[in-house]
Amino acid sequence: MICVITGAGGGIGAAASVELATRGHHLVLVGRDQAKLDRVADRAQAAGGSRPDILTCDYASFAEVRELAAELLRRYERIDLLANNAGVLVPKRQTTVDGHELIMQVNHLSPFLLTTLLLDRLRESRARVVTTTSAAAKSARLNPDDLDRTRRWWNAWLQYGDTKLANVLFTAELARREKDIYPTCFHPGIIRTNFAPDMLYMKFLMLVPGVGRPPEEGAGRLVHLATHADGTAHPGGYFEKNAVHRLSARMSDPDLARRLWIASQNATYA
Repeated sequence: MICVITGAGGGIGAAASVELATRGHHLVLVGRDQAKLDRVADRAQAAGGSRPDILTCDYASFAEVRELAAELLRRYERIDLLANNAGVLVPKRQTTVDGHELIMQVNHLSPFLLTTLLLDRLRESRARVVTTTSAAAKSARLNPDDLDRTRRWWNAWLQYGDTKLANVLFTAELARREKDIYPTCFHPGIIRTNFAPDMLYMKFLMLVPGVGRPPEEGAGRLVHLATHADGTAHPGGYFEKNAVHRLSARMSDPDLARRLWIASQNATYA
């Protein structure tokens, strides 16, 4: 199985990569930092797998995402798993070179762009598309007409929640549109990683005994959807603790999902 894993340089992505390597899968590690990816590749190889391939990409640039997609299509005749795992959370508003708010671009728009650029290959492979989301989606108030929050109050946690709701809705709409692809998404739990190192609340959570779980726990949920029958039996499903989780009305709103898809197309293909 050829597995493309974004955000593979650390945390959940790195731990999932090592586990999938030990199971004999061919890995393609994607991330911004070549040195970090090299270290993950070393771990995967030492754990008993073959050495993964490495591709670098900064999700803050649509041009780099397009280059990544082109390289994946050039190198691999099939893609069995696309793990949309890259993500970011920063305390201050930032704008990318493409003119979008950073959290929205990295967490939703760039994964949307990569997935849609690879659609033909994913269809041919009857691939699984597994997206790392968050329970933060449950309280989000995503507005497809204002993805970057230029007309609403911007707050890091509010925007992060919007992007995680976007992950859930994108998963559902992809399943509705593509019958030969198996999209799912999951909440990994509160994981002890270097994610969002500048957010004080995350630092606080990591100090509370028993709250932060090891990366391998969150990675296990990604690996479950990548390898278990659940990953194909529930297309469009949102999982918590390896079980399909009931969605709120907003998380399962088909009209909102369609509007998000159109807004995402307009943002990434304009």
